[in-house]
Amino acid sequence: MMRRYVTEKNLLREVTDFRPGAWVNLVNPSLEECLLVAREFQVDIADIRAALDDEESSRVDVSNDYTLILFDIPSIEYRHKREAYTTIPLGLIFAGDTLISVCAEDTPVLKSFADNMVKEFSTKKQIRFIYQIFLRTCVLYQSYLRIVDRRRKEIEEHIGGDTEDVDLIDLHELESNLVYFDTSLRANKMVLERLVRYSKIKKYPEDQELLEDVVVENQQAIEMTQIYRDIIKGTRELLSSVIDNRLNTAMKYLASITIVMAIPTIISGIYGMNVDEKWMPLANTPFGFGIICLITLGLCLIVIRILRKRKML
Repeated sequence: MMRRYVTEKNLLREVTDFRPGAWVNLVNPSLEECLLVAREFQVDIADIRAALDDEESSRVDVSNDYTLILFDIPSIEYRHKREAYTTIPLGLIFAGDTLISVCAEDTPVLKSFADNMVKEFSTKKQIRFIYQIFLRTCVLYQSYLRIVDRRRKEIEEHIGGDTEDVDLIDLHELESNLVYFDTSLRANKMVLERLVRYSKIKKYPEDQELLEDVVVENQQAIEMTQIYRDIIKGTRELLSSVIDNRLNTAMKYLASITIVMAIPTIISGIYGMNVDEKWMPLANTPFGFGIICLITLGLCLIVIRILRKRKML
């Protein structure tokens, strides 16, 4: 899908033609739409379709005709019937006085611009527009990171209660999300460093300040990702230790019960042997069966008390 926007009187409106100062937004475009844009702005179609490849690496390519900026943005997907986070490429092509954005899906990063939710936004200030997109990306990363940390806290709250194996799976899923974020944020950091160095990209003083803000926000997102990864790793180890401890406790109780139950089993086994009854104690004593049962019960109680002192029951 291809949409074209232009800012007039601080308001964004959609147009149907290519005009100077416009923003061309390509969302999962068809081959025909890519060819149309490539012919219109003399851009290599491979650069336009680069953002549609999930494995494409972040980079900045500056040529005489246009500039390609490729970086990763956060995205929501469903893995194992659960909502999870990943990253996808977003391509920005600065061709003349037109900015072309290419993404495989409709992302909140660009949707906020299309819905006029960003202040001081103009499609005619392409460099500032690019930096604003980077800033919105960093903000979205931080927002998703807080959601990840909130989910981690929810798992922590019932570690001492109804902890299940699914909690370990959820923690692993959260840690996987942070791995994607950390890798992409560090790649984006390299892109921002190139943008700071490249002199071919004109920067006005206010744009330079915005770029510095983007660098700071991206670094903050990297630090948040690293902190949350360390916390989740500790939570996962704690949860695993709790589950192991519960298993050990259960095995200890089972072993103690087995020891107690072994006493009547041994005594009944002895008295059940095929030998002359005159050799069996209490065989001819009145109420002998009851006496043996009481002795057995007494021995069981003694063993139970010993096990309790050793904290095995």
